[in-house]
Amino acid sequence: MTTGRCLCGAIRYEYSGEANLVVYCHCESCRRQTSSPVAGFVLVPKAALRFTSGQSKEFASSPGVWRSFCGECGSPIYYRTDRRPDVIDLYAGTLSDPSTLTPQGHVYAAEQLPWFEVLDDLPRYPGSRMADAPMRRGPRKDG
Repeated sequence: MTTGRCLCGAIRYEYSGEANLVVYCHCESCRRQTSSPVAGFVLVPKAALRFTSGQSKEFASSPGVWRSFCGECGSPIYYRTDRRPDVIDLYAGTLSDPSTLTPQGHVYAAEQLPWFEVLDDLPRYPGSRMADAPMRRGPRKDG
């Protein structure tokens, strides 16, 4: 069982099984919600997730997209979309032990900030579709 919580502990959750995917997201919306240059996500089956304490608040950030957060401390908890109704994207930083994660790629790399780079050799996808060809693998090259 994998567990997680918000900063203040009012929201707690657990999920069973393995994550479907672990990614970094560079989109503007995720940056704004997290106040960070990149967000890490753990995608899990909605049926495997159970909230054990508290209830997060949600807001519709765009059509068919909801972002949740703790109403007490403001910590972002998850992202969900109508495009993938059976999956919840948990913010990786909310896990009790995020060091166990192994990211598989970067999404929305086309929106990556010019002054920020993650030094790994993972594929960088221009949008959310990892089925498309990546823009590149690894960090940008200074030219």
